[in-house]
Amino acid sequence: MEAPNLSYWEKTNFYTTDIVIVGSGIVGLNAAITIKKKQPTLNVTILERGFLPSGASTKNAGFACFGSISELIEQEKVGGTELLRELVRKRWEGLQKLRSLVGDDKLDLQINGGFELFKAEEFALKDECVSKISHFNAIVEDITSISDVFSVTNSKPKIFGFNYIDCLIENKLEAQLDAGKMIKALVQIAASLGVVILNNCVVNDFKEEENFISVFTSQGKFKVKKLLFCTNAFANQLFSQLSLKPGRGQVLITKPIDNLKLKGTFHYDKGYYYFRNVGNRVLLGGGRNLDFFTEETHQFGETPLVQNTLLRLLKEVILPDTPFEIEQKWSGIMAFGNELSPIVEEVAPHVFCAVRCNGMGIAIGSQTGQEAGELVLRSF
Repeated sequence: MEAPNLSYWEKTNFYTTDIVIVGSGIVGLNAAITIKKKQPTLNVTILERGFLPSGASTKNAGFACFGSISELIEQEKVGGTELLRELVRKRWEGLQKLRSLVGDDKLDLQINGGFELFKAEEFALKDECVSKISHFNAIVEDITSISDVFSVTNSKPKIFGFNYIDCLIENKLEAQLDAGKMIKALVQIAASLGVVILNNCVVNDFKEEENFISVFTSQGKFKVKKLLFCTNAFANQLFSQLSLKPGRGQVLITKPIDNLKLKGTFHYDKGYYYFRNVGNRVLLGGGRNLDFFTEETHQFGETPLVQNTLLRLLKEVILPDTPFEIEQKWSGIMAFGNELSPIVEEVAPHVFCAVRCNGMGIAIGSQTGQEAGELVLRSF
């Protein structure tokens, strides 16, 4: 249906455009930036269902990473060594593309290293991961030209103040950033190129007409030439054939803690738990493996099972001798699938998607957005 009381000016300048991109997260913004840089005369409009990006781009933990050892092991089992090598390359190059586009200062990027934690009783997993260090170091060095990226450290568990942890595998290239600053900077770049971003506009359906596509939204009907969905986990609400499932990530952050010992990014239990310092606060998220069925949802929110587990992990392992208070909780919706690569394809005539970042949106989002933008341009 048409939005009520539209003027001629509104209809011709906002509701008729060359390209509509659905989703103003990291992928959608990078796609828009790519299109406008290559074809400045094209009119590009981004439609965002929320007041802010609604999936995970501003709700994640701000990890600029390309995979812990245990995650890489699991991914290699799924796709083989060559696919893993290509994935790591895309993640690394995507991070460098993001840094080059936005700038480290505007990202608040800090290369403090990343660490994977192992409890004493997890000796089998630890031994497997340690045995693979040289293998993954060779893969990463081939991509980054940096040697010995992964290494074992047994002294830092005490330095960080952890309990029950007797071994860490360090990744000296892993970094952390401010996801809010990242999106603000990308929005500013897109706007400077002439991209229009319209918020609180839910895309309900679309229809291919003779020479254009009608896009039906909560704010009325748009008339466009090309339509690109960058909605990650929400894409299967309109495209059920896509091989992806939503995965909710629950996150909490503490109030400031005096003399906080930990600094960097941390993975635990094959990456299902992740935490970092945000200044002198601790941000902790994860736990969807406790109940995959419940966490496979498009609904934001928290559950007692996950929240109690996160609190127990904070109290018993991360901050065992440190009083803390929780300041805030939230959740984000990621997209996962049996295949590890993002889906970047034409799903209907003149309709495209760039989705399924498999929890690596920060690393792979810029590259995926660029690929999507180039795909749309080739279709003109």
